[in-house]
Amino acid sequence: MSAIPPSRTASVAEPRRVSAALRQKSRIAEQENRPDSKASSVRKGSTTTTETRTERRTVEERLVKRTRSPLKPTEANGSNGRKSRDVPERPRRAEEVRQEEASSQAQMQPPPLAGLDLQRQETAMIEDLLFVLMGIEGQYVRFVESYNPLDEKSRYVGPAFKIALGLDPSLRDLTSGMLKTATQYAALEVFVETMGREECGTVNHALCAAMRKLLRDYLVLIAQLEHQSLTNDGFTLHQMNLHLKPIGHMMTQLYSLAQEVLKENSMLGDLLEDDADQSDEFENILESLREGRDTAIPGKKTCKGGAVLRLIARRLQSSAGDPTASQLLQTLLREASRPYMRMLNEWLHHGNVQDPHSEFLIKEQKSIRREGLQQDYTDEYWEKRYTIRPELVPPHLEGVKERVLLAGKYLNVVRECGGITDKNRDLSNSAEVPHTFSDPRFLENVSHAYAFANRSLMTLLLTTHGLPARLKSLKHYFFLDRSDFFSYFLELSASELRKPAKHVNAAKLQSLLEIVLRQPGSVAAEDPFKEDVKVTMSDTGLTGWLMRVVNVQGMDTDASSLSIAYAGGQGSVGGGKDEKDISGYEALTLDYAVPFPLSLIISRNTLTRYQLLFRYLLSLRHLEVLLTQSWMEHTKAPAWIHKAKRGTAGSNEVAMARKVESWLRRAWCLRARMLCFVQQLLYFCTSEVIEPNWNGFMGRLSQAEEAERGGKVEVPEEQAKLGAVNKTEKEGVAKRTVDELMQDHVDFLATCLKECMLTNSKLLRINSKVMSTCTLFANYTSSLSRYLASLATPSPDNSAAPAYDPAKLDKLFSILQQYEDHFSRHLKILLDALNYLAATETVVFLGLCARLSMANEGGAGGGPAGPAAYE
Repeated sequence: MSAIPPSRTASVAEPRRVSAALRQKSRIAEQENRPDSKASSVRKGSTTTTETRTERRTVEERLVKRTRSPLKPTEANGSNGRKSRDVPERPRRAEEVRQEEASSQAQMQPPPLAGLDLQRQETAMIEDLLFVLMGIEGQYVRFVESYNPLDEKSRYVGPAFKIALGLDPSLRDLTSGMLKTATQYAALEVFVETMGREECGTVNHALCAAMRKLLRDYLVLIAQLEHQSLTNDGFTLHQMNLHLKPIGHMMTQLYSLAQEVLKENSMLGDLLEDDADQSDEFENILESLREGRDTAIPGKKTCKGGAVLRLIARRLQSSAGDPTASQLLQTLLREASRPYMRMLNEWLHHGNVQDPHSEFLIKEQKSIRREGLQQDYTDEYWEKRYTIRPELVPPHLEGVKERVLLAGKYLNVVRECGGITDKNRDLSNSAEVPHTFSDPRFLENVSHAYAFANRSLMTLLLTTHGLPARLKSLKHYFFLDRSDFFSYFLELSASELRKPAKHVNAAKLQSLLEIVLRQPGSVAAEDPFKEDVKVTMSDTGLTGWLMRVVNVQGMDTDASSLSIAYAGGQGSVGGGKDEKDISGYEALTLDYAVPFPLSLIISRNTLTRYQLLFRYLLSLRHLEVLLTQSWMEHTKAPAWIHKAKRGTAGSNEVAMARKVESWLRRAWCLRARMLCFVQQLLYFCTSEVIEPNWNGFMGRLSQAEEAERGGKVEVPEEQAKLGAVNKTEKEGVAKRTVDELMQDHVDFLATCLKECMLTNSKLLRINSKVMSTCTLFANYTSSLSRYLASLATPSPDNSAAPAYDPAKLDKLFSILQQYEDHFSRHLKILLDALNYLAATETVVFLGLCARLSMANEGGAGGGPAGPAAYE
C-alpha cells in the first residue's frame, strides 16, 4: 500500500511558513535591542547613561548598514562624525545580519519542480495559476524577461509567461493553454483602463463598461476555482482547464477586439495615415481651443464613436458561424451603441448635436452661423454647417445616412425659428424611441423623424414665411415682368447713370428707387416686400464677370468667383480699359434682403444668379431704348429726312445727292436690323426662356404646397400609369422635400442662364461683340447727324442742291461700312454657333436662330443684292 502523499499546504507552502517565522524572530530581536522598549529598560536599568547611549548608537549604526545601498561609500567614522567605543564589534554584527538575511532568502525559494512528484507539481501549478490568471506572477510561472511592465505597448499586448524547468510535459501543455487566458486578461485590464479615459468618447466608455462586467464574471469564476482547490482534494489541473474553456473563448474574442481597436487608435505602432483629413483636423483643433479642451495630436489616428461600432459590426458579420462569439459581439454592440443612439435620437427629434468627443456621424461647424447668410456666396450654412463623417457611419445607418442628415438639418432650422414645442423632452429614458440598433423600430424611427422634419420645415417656408410671395416679388424686380416702375426709375436716374460707375452716387439712386416704388398706381406700390430692394453698383462689367465665372469653374461651382465681384473691388478680369471705365448703366444692379429661414432657399448664391439675369435683361432694355432714340433722331433731324431735288443742278451734284440718300437708307436699315436683333433677343429671353421655366418651377412649388395642406397632388396620367408617382397625400409628401425644392430653384436659375447664352464662353463673347456694335452705333447717331450736316456746303442762292465734299462723303461711307461689316460678321458667327449648339446640346436655340435670322436680312450677304440694293 502506497503512503499517503503529503498535503498541498505541508509540501508547497512550508518554505513560506519557515521564512515568515524567521522574519518574526528578526523583528522580536530588533525590538529587544531598541533602547526605548520597555523590556530593554527593565533588563538594563542598572547600566549607566554612557553605556545606554553607546548601545543605542550601536543599534542605529547596525540599522543604517542594513538599509544602506552597497554602491554608496561609507565613512570610516560613524555617520554622526563621532568615534564609537565598540568599533571592533561592528563587522561581526553586520556579517551576522547578512548571513541571517541570506539564509532566510534561501529558505523562501520554492523547491525545484524536478524534485517534486507529479501530484505536488500539479498542486503547485494550480496554486500558481490562480495568481497568474489574475495577472500576478507565481512561484513557478513568471513573466518573460522581455516583458517590461513600464512599456505601454507591452502592457497593451499583455505579458507572456514562462514556466520553470522540470515540469511534467502533460502538465506543461495544460498550463501553457491556460496562460493565454492570463495574458488576455492582463491586456484587457489595461485596455479597459486606457479606453475608459474621458477623451476616448462615450462609445468606448460603454464598450469598456460592458467588458468590465464580463471581466467581473471572469474573476468570479477564478474565485470559484480557488474555492474548489481549497475544499476539494480531488480537484485537478485538467478539471480547472475544462472550467476555463468557455470563458477562455470569450476572453479570446474580447482580446482580439481590443487589439483591433488599439491598432485603429495607433497605440500598437506607427501606422501610415495618408488619408487623414488635414482640414478636419484643423477645424477640430480650432474648436478645441475655443472650448478650452485639450487638443489631440495632429495626424494621430483615432477610433471612437461610429468607427468602433463599425468595427464591432464587421467582426459580428465575420463570426456568423460561431454562435457563442456572435452572441457576445451582439451584446457588446448593443451596449456600446446606447450612447450613440442617444446622440442620434437627439439629432433626429430635436436637431441638436450633442457630441463633445467627435463620435457622431454628423459634424457641426459652429464657426458657420446664420448671421453670415447675407454675405455667404458659397451656401456654407446649409452645405457645410452640418456634414457627414463617412468614417463614423455605422453599417446600420449606411443606407439612411442622407435622411439622418436632412432630418436634423430641417429640425435645426425649425427649432431656430421657434417651431418645436417639445424641445426640452428627455429622450434618454423615453419608450417611444429605440435605444439600440437591435430594436426593430430603428429604421422606422429614422423614417418618421425625417418625414416629420420635412413636413415641419416645408410648412414653415410655404405657409408661415410665404415663400411663393417672396419668389413672385423677386420676379417683379429682377426679371422686369412688370417694369413700369423701373422704366420710370431709369428716366429719373438717366443723368446719374450716364456717368462712369465710380462717380455714380448710389445713395441718390436708392432714394430715386424708393420714390418710384412708393408711387401711387405703380405695381410695386402694393408689394409688401419693396423695402427689401436695394440699389448697388458693381465694379465689374457683366461680360467680364461672366467670362471669369465660365472660364474658371463654371456656373455650378462659381461661389468663390462670385464673391470677389461683390467683396469690394478686385477689379476686372483682364484689367482692360473697357472694364475699368464702365458706365452706370453697366454697373447698376439690385440687391434683395431675405430673412431667415427663406435665405436657405433664396441664398446669396441663388440671388447672385438673379442679379446676373437682371443685368443682362437691363442691358438689352437699355440698348433697346438707345436704338429707339436713334430712330427718333432719324425721323426728326433735318439732315436725315432731307431729300435732294432732281434736275436742279448739274449731274455731278445730283449724283452726289443720290449717293447720300443711299447712305441714309443703309443707315436706316442697319438701325432697324439692330433694333430687330435686340427686340427678338429680349423677347426670347423673357417669353421663351424665363416665363416657361418660371411656370414649371411654380407648378412644382404649388404641388408641394398642396401636399402640405393635405390635398391631392395632380400628376400627369402617363406618370401615374408608369407608377412613378402616386396621387396620395402620403407619397406626395415623401416625394417633395425641402432639398428638392432648393434644387428645383437652382435648376430653374441654371436653365435660364444657360438658355440666355450666359454660360457658354463662345456665345458670350460673340453676343457681347454684337451688342457692343449696336451700342456704339446708337451712341454715335448724334455724331453722325452733325457729320452729315457738315458734309454739304449750301449754295449762295439756296436754290440749288448743296455742294457735297467728296472727301467727307467717302469718310462717312467708310464709317457706315465698318458698322455694317462688324454687325453682319458677328451676327453670322452667332447664328452658326447657335445652330451647332441647337443640334448638340439644346433645341431651344433653334427658335432663337429663326428669330435672329430676320435681323440678318438686307445686310451685307444677308439679302438678295446686299448693299447694292440701296443704290
